[in-house]
Amino acid sequence: MTEHRIYSTSFASLYPHYVAKAQRKGRTRAEVDEIIRWLTGYTEKELDAELEKKTSFEDFFGQAPRLNPLRNLITGVVCGVRVEDIEDPLMKEIRYLDKLIDELAKGKAMEKILRK
Repeated sequence: MTEHRIYSTSFASLYPHYVAKAQRKGRTRAEVDEIIRWLTGYTEKELDAELEKKTSFEDFFGQAPRLNPLRNLITGVVCGVRVEDIEDPLMKEIRYLDKLIDELAKGKAMEKILRK
C-alpha cells in the first residue's frame, strides 16, 4: 500500500492554512498554536523550530515530545470520515488536528476544544 502524500508534506506548508481558517472566524494564531502544543507536547520554541525546519507531517507527529493522552476523546467527522474509525495511526493524528482546528473555527470554547 502506498503512503499518503500528506505524510511527506511539510507541516509548515499547511500551518498558514490552519491559521487562516481560524482567523477568518475571528480566532487567533495563538489559539491555533495552543491547540497544536496541547496535541503534541511541543513548546512554543520547539513548534517554531519545527516550522522553520519544514518538518514533514510524519516526522512532526513521530517526533512529538508527548502526544496528549486525552486526544482519544476527539471524535466526529472530518472530510467525511469519522476520526475515531481511522485505523492508520499517523492519519488519525493528522485528522485529530484537523478536527480541533474545525472546532476552533466553529467558535467552540478553548476549554472544550482542549477537553478540559
